[in-house]
Amino acid sequence: MRENTAGNAGAETMGGAGPRAGSSVPHHSGPVAVVTGAGSGIGRAVARAMLDAGFRVVLAGRRPDALAESAQRHPLALTVPTDVTVPEQVQRLFDATVARWGRVDVLFNNAGVFPPAAAVDEVDLSDWNQALAVNLTSAMLCSAAAVRVMKAQAPSGGRIINNGSISAHAPRPRSVAYTATKHAMTGLTKSIDLDGRSHGISCGQIDIGNAATALLAGAGVGSGALQPDGSRRVEPTFDVAEAAKAVLLMAQLPPSANVGSMVLTAAGMPFIGRG
Repeated sequence: MRENTAGNAGAETMGGAGPRAGSSVPHHSGPVAVVTGAGSGIGRAVARAMLDAGFRVVLAGRRPDALAESAQRHPLALTVPTDVTVPEQVQRLFDATVARWGRVDVLFNNAGVFPPAAAVDEVDLSDWNQALAVNLTSAMLCSAAAVRVMKAQAPSGGRIINNGSISAHAPRPRSVAYTATKHAMTGLTKSIDLDGRSHGISCGQIDIGNAATALLAGAGVGSGALQPDGSRRVEPTFDVAEAAKAVLLMAQLPPSANVGSMVLTAAGMPFIGRG
C-alpha cells in the first residue's frame, strides 16, 4: 500500500517546498534509505527497523498521519508526501532526499495494493491498471530515480530491494492482476541488477508469504483464504517484524554481496505443494 505524510513534530517533514522551518536533525553518517509504502505494514516495520539500525530513512507514501506515526518523531526520519505512481512526485521525493541527506544508499520498493479478487475473464480494467501502476510502474519509477542518484553520487553505487510476493512464484486463485504484477517484479529486479553491475548498483527481491499485515487481512487469509480446490483455510501467519529483519539483513550487506532472491514464509503456509 502507499502512504504519505504532512505534519510530524519530531521527524523532519517535507511538503512541496522543503524541510520544515526550524526543524533540526543532528548530523549522522549512517546510510540513507528510501522506503515507499512506509505508512503501514511491511513498509512501516522496515522503516522503523532501519532507523533503529542507524539508517537515515526517508519515508514515502500518500497518507500524512500514517507516515507521521511510522516515523515516531525519530530525528533520523524524513517524511515526504508522495504518490509513487506520478513521475513528478517521485522525482521530488529523490530530490528531497538528496537535498537533505546528500545521497541514496538503499531503496526499498514496497508500495503495493491487492486488487479485488477476480479471474482473468472477470477482472475490471480499472483494477488491473491500478495494480500495474502501484505494484509495478511505481517500482520502475522509483528505481530509475534512485539509479540516477546512485550513479552520480560519490562514492557511487547502492542497493535496491524490491518487495515481491509468494505470488511471484505461485498464484492464489482469482488473483490474476496481483500475480501478474509480482511475476513482472521479478523481471524488473533481475534487469536492474544486470544493468547496475558496472555502476556498483545491486538489486534483490524478497518474496514474503503471510506476514501479518492489513494487506494480508484484505486478502482474507485470517478468516480463511481461498484454496485451489475451492475450500477456504485459515493459514498461519508470522510477525511483520520478522520480515523487517530480513529486509534489514539484505540492506546491511557490504557492496560485495547481494541477496538476489529471498523467500520468507510463515511456517506451515501452503506454498510448497500449494493446492
